[in-house]
Amino acid sequence: MDYAIALNTNTQGIKYTDSNLPSVTDIKVYKTYDYSLFKTIKGNREINSSHLKGLEKSMKENYLSTIIIVNENYEIIDGQHRFTIISKLLLPVYYIIREGYGMEEVIRFNTEAVSWKSNDYLNTYCIRGNDDYKLYFKFKEKYKLDHCSTRVLLGNTGSTHTASSGRIFRTGKFKVVNYKKAVDIVEKIFSLAPYYAGYKRRNFIYTMASLLKNPLFDFKEFFQKVKMLPDSLIDCTSTENYLKLINEIYNYNRTAKVNLIPANE
Repeated sequence: MDYAIALNTNTQGIKYTDSNLPSVTDIKVYKTYDYSLFKTIKGNREINSSHLKGLEKSMKENYLSTIIIVNENYEIIDGQHRFTIISKLLLPVYYIIREGYGMEEVIRFNTEAVSWKSNDYLNTYCIRGNDDYKLYFKFKEKYKLDHCSTRVLLGNTGSTHTASSGRIFRTGKFKVVNYKKAVDIVEKIFSLAPYYAGYKRRNFIYTMASLLKNPLFDFKEFFQKVKMLPDSLIDCTSTENYLKLINEIYNYNRTAKVNLIPANE
């Protein structure tokens, strides 16, 4: 990448071309110490204090110039954590202006980045008024479940969480299939809390969510069996093992045995 320095009145612009980006023929990188120019964009993720500490330590040891991306209103599209530390340490800000960029681009920049967490995406889509994500937030806050369990229950994705459902969530396309049904399922699972401390374990929730859709499974009958055998539910390492355990408990003292395990298990 070739750089050619071009001085402006209050900033320093750097023109460059990149042969790997044929559609980008002329980008100007500006340099400034005027931190007041920049602002955060509504809906971006909250500042992570632990991330800031790591960045500050790194920049103090060796500041490697980094480019912040802003739109025409100087709202930071990519690099708000870096900007926070750069301004704190009174270092120069290098930035490029991309007109028309907004929250869609913020999300695109971070969809494949490990630095954005599920809470960041949830917060962003709630702020943007997405009703499905507002319901998701309400449900998760009430029951204090992890994101994977929440997505399985609200998204009706089956008995396990998949990578594709995680990506759907990050791109803002997650849909709550049946909120009332999800509440009914989680309330039944939580009613087992006096008899099983691991009632919030992810694989247990996956297994129970699947069983509660099985017409052969009567939850009231299962609940009574668990009360009779209060130490019967134990931690398992997989949904398969939970299913085998629950199948044994369900059939305890049962004349007409029921096989709750699918043929392919």
